[in-house]
Amino acid sequence: MIKILIIDDDLALARSLEIQLKAEGHQVAVAHNVSDGMIALEEVVPDLVLLDLNLPDEHGLTALRAILAVQPDVTVVIMTGNTENSEAVEAMRDGAFDYLRKPLDLNELLQMAAKVESVQEKGDQGDGDQGAPKTFPLEMIGSDPKIVEIHKQIGRLARSRITVLVKGESGTGKEVVARILHEATAPEHPFVAINCSAFVSTLLESELFGYVKGAFTGADQAREGKLEFAGQGTVFLDEIGDMSLDLQSKLLRVLQEEEFVRVGGLKTTPLQARIVAATHRNLEEMIKEGTFRQDLFYRLNVVSVEVPPLRERRGDVDLLAEHLLAKIAYKMGRQPLRLSPAGRKKLKACNWPGNVRELENTLTRAMVMVHGHEIDVDDLLMPQGARQEQAGLPVTGTLASMEKTYISQALVEHNWNITHTSSTLDVSPTTLRKKITDYHLKRVES
Repeated sequence: MIKILIIDDDLALARSLEIQLKAEGHQVAVAHNVSDGMIALEEVVPDLVLLDLNLPDEHGLTALRAILAVQPDVTVVIMTGNTENSEAVEAMRDGAFDYLRKPLDLNELLQMAAKVESVQEKGDQGDGDQGAPKTFPLEMIGSDPKIVEIHKQIGRLARSRITVLVKGESGTGKEVVARILHEATAPEHPFVAINCSAFVSTLLESELFGYVKGAFTGADQAREGKLEFAGQGTVFLDEIGDMSLDLQSKLLRVLQEEEFVRVGGLKTTPLQARIVAATHRNLEEMIKEGTFRQDLFYRLNVVSVEVPPLRERRGDVDLLAEHLLAKIAYKMGRQPLRLSPAGRKKLKACNWPGNVRELENTLTRAMVMVHGHEIDVDDLLMPQGARQEQAGLPVTGTLASMEKTYISQALVEHNWNITHTSSTLDVSPTTLRKKITDYHLKRVES
C-alpha cells in the first residue's frame, strides 16, 4: 500500500476520500490549502498527491510545480471540476501523472492508486519537464473522457519533439490537435500545414524541400521549402495517406537522416521541425495493399493520437454548439444566438458523419437564415447524411423497453463509466445504478 496526501478545500470530499482510501489499506493525510499541503508533503513524504486546482491560497498548477520542485519523484494527480481542457494540457506537461474530473468516480480513483502503487514498485517515474509556454488555444472543446485523454497526451508530448501521427475521420479536428501541440511546444516558431492531397507529387516535393535556381523550367530563383521555413516549429502533413510512393521514400529518408536537400541541389539542410502527420485513411490496410510504405508508417507512428468521431461523444455536442455559435457570431460581427432546448436535442440525436466540421456548417447556415434570437428545430436543416439516428432503438415497444435499450447503449458508449454516463443522460449516478439493477443490465467484456 502507499502513502497518499490529499490537498483539497472541499472538506466533505476530502473526508470521503480519506475514508475510502484508508479502507483500501492506504496511509492517508489531508490538507485543505497549499500552505498546509507543503508542510504535510515534507512530513509524510507521500507516494501520491491528490491535488485540487481551485485552492484558497494558491492555484493548483502553481502548487504542482512547487510540489515537484521539493519532491521530484512524487506522483501528483490533479482533481478539478473545471471544464477547461487547457489545464489538462498544462498539468500533464508540467509533470502531473494524471488529471481527474469531478465528480470523481471512486472506481477510477482506486484504479489510479493501484496504478501508482505499481509504478512505485517498478521505480518508473516518467520523464521530466522541459519547460513550455503557458498559454494554449481552447479550440478542442469537450469533456468526454476521450477528449480529456487527448489533452493529457498533448501535455506529455509537449515535453519532447518526437513525430506524431493523428488519426480520425474527416472533420474531427486533427489539425486542431496538431496546432494545440505546436502551441504547447514551440509557439514562437512557425506552424506550417500542408495538405498532401492538394498537390501532384512533383509540386508537393518542391513545397516540402524547396528548390535551387534552375532546378526545373520556371525555377528562376531559389526558394526555401516548408520544412526549412518551419525552422524549429511544426510541419503538419495532412492526408499523409494520399502521398505518392516515390515521395514517401524521400520523406522516409528525411525522417531517418534528419536532413533534406532542395530539389536540384546538393547541400543538405538539417531538419529541425517536429513532424505531425494526419490521416482519415487506414494506413495499415494501405500497407497490405502496397500503397503505403510500412517503414514510413513506423517512422510516423512513434506516438499516435486517435480523435473520436462526434457520434461517439454526443455529450459534448452542447459544449461544441455553444463554442461554435460564439465563434461564428464573432466572424459575422454579430451577437451569438441561443439554441432552444428542442434544437439542442435535435443536434445531439444526429450521427454527424461530417463530425465537428458538419456541425459548424449546420450552425452557420442557421445563424444566417434564422429570424430572431433563438435557433429552433426548424432552423436546423440537416444534410442528408446527418439525419437523426435511432441507432438500434426499437420503433415500437413499451417505454421501459426503449429506456432499457437507450441506457444500455449510453453505458457502452461511455465504457460503463457511471459518472460520465449519468452526466450524458442527465440523471444522478444513484438513479443510473438503480436503473441498471432494475433492468438487469450487465457489462459484456469484449
